[in-house]
Amino acid sequence: MYDIAVIGAGPAGASAAIFAAKAGKKTVVIDSDKGVTKRAWFENYYGILEIDGPTLVERGIEQLKKFGAEYVRDEAVNARAVDGGIEIETAGGSTYRAKHVILATGFSVEIGEKLGVKTKDGTEPRVKTIYDVDAAGRTNIPGVWAAGTAAGVSVHGVITAGDGAKVAINVISELNGSRYVDHDVKK
Repeated sequence: MYDIAVIGAGPAGASAAIFAAKAGKKTVVIDSDKGVTKRAWFENYYGILEIDGPTLVERGIEQLKKFGAEYVRDEAVNARAVDGGIEIETAGGSTYRAKHVILATGFSVEIGEKLGVKTKDGTEPRVKTIYDVDAAGRTNIPGVWAAGTAAGVSVHGVITAGDGAKVAINVISELNGSRYVDHDVKK
């Protein structure tokens, strides 16, 4: 059983996985490789002069792997609550179980709806439906969280990345039983 499963490896999902794995949580990222970030161009992303979407996604995946997250290129097609967590089934026939799941599914809420996650109308242009989450990123289903565009934040990559990090910090804090802080220090 994983501590945290992240569905989606765009800026929100990759950021969540980076923080989770760096915190020592057993983390898996399930990514269909169909996200809209791959069609983007960034000149407004803090710390990066310019980068294309495919390169940004590739670097995010490299970074989450660096910290020990498992990356699975497959589509999550079903999910259900099981004793002690959530079980995710993929199109490739694999099954993953985790205590917590972070839905970083961009414009799609289909997998969350299969879990019974409440949704509401989207607030961003072209984003029809989003997960109904609290300020921490919790959904109505215990152990299921959402981050990024799917959780109603602005579609801008730097904002969704920050939201993924925020939600991961909240999940890690819940798992630890106390507030988790991750500050890198120059060596």
